[in-house]
Amino acid sequence: MKHRVSILTFLLVIALLFGVNVASQTPSQSPDKPLYQPNGTEATILGTIGVNGPIPKARRIDMAADPVCIPLNDKPETESFITNGDRLVNVFVYVKSEVISAHRFQPPDSAVTMERRNCRYSPHVLGLRVGQTLSIANLDPTQHNTHPTPKLNQEWNQTQAAQQEPILKTFPREEVLIPFKCNHHPWEKAYVAVVDHPFFAVTDRLGNYEIRGVPAGTHTLAVWHEELGWQEVEISLSPNENRRADFTFDSNKKP
Repeated sequence: MKHRVSILTFLLVIALLFGVNVASQTPSQSPDKPLYQPNGTEATILGTIGVNGPIPKARRIDMAADPVCIPLNDKPETESFITNGDRLVNVFVYVKSEVISAHRFQPPDSAVTMERRNCRYSPHVLGLRVGQTLSIANLDPTQHNTHPTPKLNQEWNQTQAAQQEPILKTFPREEVLIPFKCNHHPWEKAYVAVVDHPFFAVTDRLGNYEIRGVPAGTHTLAVWHEELGWQEVEISLSPNENRRADFTFDSNKKP
């Protein structure tokens, strides 16, 4: 009986190890895929993300849970719906297609920085590559807690004292998008998109975006807003084309 239990335990361990190994490999990381080589005919996609309808007012945040945060914010308000007139800020835009998914891309050497500034995540929305380092710095005179809640990557939860060395993390799987929160300050939220290629952007303070170096061909252009959800459109790019692709969300039609 003991031998039978030992064998079953051994097989269970092997199965778990094999499962972890399989889960850690994603198609985007496969060395069998050819490395994408630019050929000089790549296109650029650029545009503006707008919104029609009434703009929800930002809600005031009560920061009494941490008095250190109060003097750091003259007007503490939510960041889920920031606009410049009728243009949307913090919209994530990225390209996806069979052409892109059939290749692997040279990983970047530089890290992407996220800061804890004035008891907020900055930026509120950002993108980085699979395997790229995310450096999280605490610039506030108080303790923070960084807690992403992914579905495809490993969840983690790490406290960071004031002026402590940056937290360095990577994500091995593509996931668009991962919510970030702070268990010490419940109003702190951010969203991180992990993409296995470089063709993505976040709209700036004017609601504009630009994605360079996209291979010619047919792709899907996808845009995401925290409150308004997703939109997608198919787009065919000619060699060396500068294609404008604007989107408009309807604030009355929330997902």
